[in-house]
Order: sequence, then structure tokens, then C-alpha cells
Amino acid sequence: MKNDPLFQPIQINGMTISNRIVMPAMYMVMCRDYEVTDRLIDFYAERAKGGAGLIIVGFATVDERSGGPSGIGAHDDRFVPGLRRLADAVKDHGARCMVQLNHAGRYALSRQIGKQQPVAPSPLPSRLTRETPRELTLDEIGQVVSSFVAAARRIQEAGFDGVEVLSGTGYLISEFLSPLTNQRTDDYGGSLENRMRFGLDVVRAIRKQVGNEFPLLVRMNGNDFMPGGNGREELQTYARALEEAGVDALNINVGWHEARVPQIVASVPRGVFAYLARGIKERVGIPVISGHRISDPTIARELIADGMCDMAAMGRALLADPRLPEKAKNGRESEIIHCVACGQGCFDHIFREKPVECLCNPQAGHEKECALSASSDPRRIMVVGGGPAGMNAALAAVGCGHSVTLYEKSGCLGGQLLLAGAPPGREEFKELAEDLARRVVAAGIRVVTDKEVDISLVEQENPDAVVLATGATPLTPPIPGVDSPHVVQAWDVLADNVLTGGSVVVIGGGAVGVETALYLADKGTLSGEGLKFLLVNQAEDPKTLYEWATHGSKQVTVIEMEDVIGKDIGLTTRWTMMQDLERQGVALKKRTKALEITSEGVKVDENGKESFLPCDTVVLATGATSFNPLQASLEQKGIACLAAGDAVRIGLAFDAVHQGFAAGRRIV
Repeated sequence: MKNDPLFQPIQINGMTISNRIVMPAMYMVMCRDYEVTDRLIDFYAERAKGGAGLIIVGFATVDERSGGPSGIGAHDDRFVPGLRRLADAVKDHGARCMVQLNHAGRYALSRQIGKQQPVAPSPLPSRLTRETPRELTLDEIGQVVSSFVAAARRIQEAGFDGVEVLSGTGYLISEFLSPLTNQRTDDYGGSLENRMRFGLDVVRAIRKQVGNEFPLLVRMNGNDFMPGGNGREELQTYARALEEAGVDALNINVGWHEARVPQIVASVPRGVFAYLARGIKERVGIPVISGHRISDPTIARELIADGMCDMAAMGRALLADPRLPEKAKNGRESEIIHCVACGQGCFDHIFREKPVECLCNPQAGHEKECALSASSDPRRIMVVGGGPAGMNAALAAVGCGHSVTLYEKSGCLGGQLLLAGAPPGREEFKELAEDLARRVVAAGIRVVTDKEVDISLVEQENPDAVVLATGATPLTPPIPGVDSPHVVQAWDVLADNVLTGGSVVVIGGGAVGVETALYLADKGTLSGEGLKFLLVNQAEDPKTLYEWATHGSKQVTVIEMEDVIGKDIGLTTRWTMMQDLERQGVALKKRTKALEITSEGVKVDENGKESFLPCDTVVLATGATSFNPLQASLEQKGIACLAAGDAVRIGLAFDAVHQGFAAGRRIV
């Protein structure tokens, strides 16, 4: 695109950045005892090679209470050599590089900070950590400011191009800023002016330390989304104060970790929070960066062109495809693998204190060990199954120089990704299926659809090796009446292969049952387009529109034998899906077992008491079993084969992608 706004240079202070794509700081869980590792360096070097204009790493600690040892350390001089290696690795590939400094405050976990008690402006318990922090004294506040300054000095000494201060998301600086967490009665509490004091003290002191020419950014909220906390107006006032204090650019974040407004999941529309960046951009004269759910260069380009922001932060988008900037610049956007906002490899891993990986990109976090290299003995490979495991196996094998044919028994590639993309707000799983399918074609892989593979076809093709990615089939539980005509499988519902009545009972409250319930509950609701039309034209009052947007035409009940609904859904996503189920009026019955299905409904045992749930349709979401009919025959005939994904063991889409890729690489 001529004069593409996404690829125009921009200056922050005296630093020229070649394009408007920012990789914001992400907690990667890749350090050891705060030390930068080769794994972290390899990860960021790959993103720099891919063409990101500015990469911000972090967050980095400012003292031993500010974060755990799996994050980047900046609180001691011993960390400077590792920081310098990281800075050099990024800058050597043409990107500008900064470090984000942060103090976690009451979000710090005592077990990660040497069993010390976390600190905060006031001793109020954290809903996120279930711990109560200790209130900082005035002397300690000064010490924390000095710690930020010393850490900034180390960042500058290590050769980074600038420093960013995290002043949002519910961490220490935003805890001082918010009346929810700051109940002090001294000069750091009370009025907004006083609550801003700590953050302004930090940036003024850093500015004095690093000098006027060293770029200084602040990542701050545009809205905390915390009832009783800071909204847009207070934060816009804070933004102006930061500019006056010497900050060179503002990186606009959204929400606290405790906020009940979804921020990162797939149901959040792409680019929706850019209005917050716009509100701040209209009030300051320094560059403003917008982030959250900007996972496509088209959206980033439009936001910049429309004056919503000056730069676009694309974090998980670059986790999924580090070459996104390069592809967008060179007219190869159709080759991009888009982030699907699943959280399975990134945020879910962080909650489990595991290094960050990615569902969409099996090489993320494994850049060196999973690099594809040409085989010394190229072979003919047959991949059976065109779902996420099969497509990734095929791509890995062809990346190693093998000749690959991919067979899929249905009419298109995608497998269970197409089912996962059926519920409202989960459509991006379908986009991943399309992204992978395009990559398969572009890689020159021969694709045969509408063809079920049997042993005779394998013998006819005579491959050197076979990858079996044949997936799974849904289970049918031994419930009396399960063969009734009004009983259907959840997979058929999600594939839109069957019709359901006005009242539905879903048997099974795992991930598939929850997704199916959401899919059905959305039937008959107002679309986003329809909602906007009626709202703009004031055709109905907002309260009525809300009701019509959240309550459809079906009554849906989910029954689950265990005491948890959605047990197999990742932490990042589960709470939002549960919130949606409640909002849409889906009845959830835990510790409830289906005893019999009749023509009029389902007889159940609910907490030891029998009852009856009338319904028009019964949907089975009772699990799946591996489907792998070929492996035994292939092994018997001495044909080399590997299995991957659900064909081996039922798992998540993350597992299918990674196992498929590993199988494709194992062929030598």
C-alpha cells in the first residue's frame, strides 16, 4: 500500500522508529532468578527480525518485592550484562528496544518474593492474590521511587533505547492512583492530585536520572473498569500531568486484572478499546499508543489513519506470528497467522507459572530448538486428517524438505477448529483454520479432500511415513432413551447440521457443553449491527435493547455430574464464559446426573433428588474418544507412522497444534 500509515517512521523524543508497530511488554516467565536467558533473547530476536518497529520487554523488577524471579530483573547491577545481551539482540535486527519497569504492589505473590509481605498504599486485600499487603510508610515510598530511578539507570547503562513505566493494570502506581486501593490520609491520598503524586514522583525522578534525551514512556489505563475506581476523565487528567512531568509518549492499557469487563478474550471485538487512546490523544501533544486486541494489520492501519492513535501495540499478534510486520509491509497479509485470543499458551501458562507459548505458533518460546532444518533424506509423507494437528504436521514436514500429501475426509480443512469457532465471540478459531489452510496451499502441499483413507489407499500411495491426525469422535453415554430422535450430538449442533427446539437440555458441562449452550442461547438475540441501528435511531430504549442483545429465543439448561461447570476451560477464558452464561439466562445444574431421556425431557438426579427437566431437544456433550483406525494395521504391515492430537489422546487445540508440529519435525 502506497504511503501506508502503518509503515511511516515516527519519533519519540529523539528516537526514530521505522514503523508504527509496537510489541508491548509481556510477562514471559522465561527468566531464571531474574536473569535474562537465551530462550528470552531468542524469542525477542525473532520478533525483531520480523520487522516490529519498537519492542518493549518486561515487566522488569525495581526491587525484590516488585515481582517474581521468573521475570526480568532490573533491581541489581548484576543483571546489567544479561540486559545488555537482550538489548543488543533486538537492536542488531533493526528494532528499537525499551524495558518496562514495574512494581506489582499488592498483586505480588508472597511465595514469589522471598515470602515477604506484599506492599501497597493501603492494607486492603487483593481479590486476585487472596493476600493482604502491608501499607508503605512515607520513607518506604521514597525508597521505592529511588528503586525505580536505579533500575532506569541500569536500563540506560545496558544500552536500551528508552524506558517505560507501568502505571496501570492494578499494579503499585495505579494502586496509589485509585481511590479503591488508596485510603491514605497523607499527601499521597485523598484528592486526585494527591493520588497522582506517587506516579508523578517516579517519572520526574527517572527523567532527572536519565536526562532529557532518553525516551521515557508510561503505560497507563484509559479506564480501570473498576466500579468506584478511576474512569476516563480522571485518567485523562493524569495523562496531561504525565506529559507535563516530561513523559515522551503514552501507551494506553485497559482495565485491571480484577475488572469484570473482558479485555483479552476472543469475544472482545478487535480494536474496540481504541476509543480510550483517542480520548487521551485529543488531550495531549505527545504520541499515543493503543493496544488490546489489535491482532490484524488492517485494524492497526485504520486506527492510525483515523487518528485514534499514533502507534499500535500488537503483543499476542506477534507471539502468534513474529513475521506479521514483514508480511504486512510486503503485501503478504494473506500469509499471516492471526492470534485467536484463546489464552491457552500465554495467559493460562502465566497463571500456572509456566513459560509463555502459543496455540497458533508452536515455535513461540522455542525459536532455536524448534527451528526447521532441511532433511538430508527428503521423503514422501502422507498426513491423514486436515485438522490443526494434521495441518501443522504437514507444514513442519514440508518445512524440513519432505514431499507431503494431506488427506481430509470432509470437504474442507479445519477439523474441530471449525466447531470451536461456532459459538458467539469464538469465530477467530475459524480464522485460524483458514490461515493454516492458506499456508498449507502456499507451501505446495498436495491436498486431497472428500477422501477417507483406508489401508489400501496407503499401500497404493506407498509413502515413506504416515502421520495420523484423525482426531476424535463424540461419545454417546449409556442413558436409557439416548437413541430418541430429539437427541443430538453437540458437534452436530455446532456444525449447524441439526435443528433444535425452543427448550434445550445440554448433558455435559465441560468446554463443549458450555460452548454449545452459548451458541444456542445466542439464537434470536440482536446482532451488533442491528443493535447499533436501533440504538442510533432511538427506536427502543437502551434497557430493552440490552435485554434483546442478551436473551435469545431458546431456554437452555446445562447439567453436569461434577461440582464445577467448565472445569476443562482455561482460567483466562472460563470466567468470561461463565459470566456470559449467567447474563444470557442459561440454567446451570451441577451435581446432576441424567437418568433417562423421554419424549418430553430428561429425568435427572440432582443432589440425590430425582426431578424432571422438560425440553424439546437433548444435546449430548459428554466427551469424545480418540479415532485412530489405521495405526494398528500400518504397524502390522511395517509402514512407519506417527500419531498426533486427539488421535492419541483427547486434549486442547493447543495440544493438537504442538503435537502435530512435533510429529512433522520428527520425520527424518
